[in-house]
Amino acid sequence: MNNRIDDVFAACRREKRKALILYLCAGDPSLDATAKLIPALAEAGADLIELGIPFSDPMADGPVIQAASQRALDAGASLKGILAMARHLQPALKTPLVLFSYFNVMLQYGLDKLAAESAAAGIHGWLTVDVPAEEAGEIQPLLDRHQLHRILLLAPTTPPERAKKLLQKAGGFVYYITVTGVTGARQAVPADLAENLASIKRLTNLPVAAGFGVSTPAMARAVAAHADGVVVGSALVKILADAPSPEAGLAKAVAFTRELAAALRK
Repeated sequence: MNNRIDDVFAACRREKRKALILYLCAGDPSLDATAKLIPALAEAGADLIELGIPFSDPMADGPVIQAASQRALDAGASLKGILAMARHLQPALKTPLVLFSYFNVMLQYGLDKLAAESAAAGIHGWLTVDVPAEEAGEIQPLLDRHQLHRILLLAPTTPPERAKKLLQKAGGFVYYITVTGVTGARQAVPADLAENLASIKRLTNLPVAAGFGVSTPAMARAVAAHADGVVVGSALVKILADAPSPEAGLAKAVAFTRELAAALRK
């Protein structure tokens, strides 16, 4: 499978740096704002962008992303509109996109239709938050058909024997959740992070990225010492939410992205 996500991590290895993966809630505060933000963050140093699909009950997310989802829904964001936006950006965008969604939204849209439209829109992978491996049978063949990766989530509580089983079907990269609990910025890196990441790397040849809680360039650098990539979500979403205007939010988000990218190149 030739997938741009693989190309990103290969480039990072050649350049002896770690991948910067950013999460955005698509449609917060509007789809127009997201359409301007994606290429700006890519230019500022984002290697991969997760497009969060707003959902009314985002049970894995903390208050920052919950509020962003609600704002996006109130503004009229929909999966159809998000795909149309991605398709519009696709010809000029080199940074791969991952669709980050709860399964209810995807199922309602139609899985076969969604897989085909994802590929056409420049989406390179799906991260389905609430679909366990035992129930992924109706997803995997569609992703394989359209050369999309299924990004796997692993947690600190995942036993090694289950992790080994899950990793057999993973693609692109492994997303390691650094903490138990919901998304949200934290103040420090977990003490067992290095040990847990080393354990996962012994089980797979895929790149391993770590996220949940990374809130500063210093934290990103600390996580990157043990991971192949770092995911930053809530801290970026909060910057956008706290800005007095979408334009100000874009400027602050770009500056933050540049700081994160620089930290992963040191």
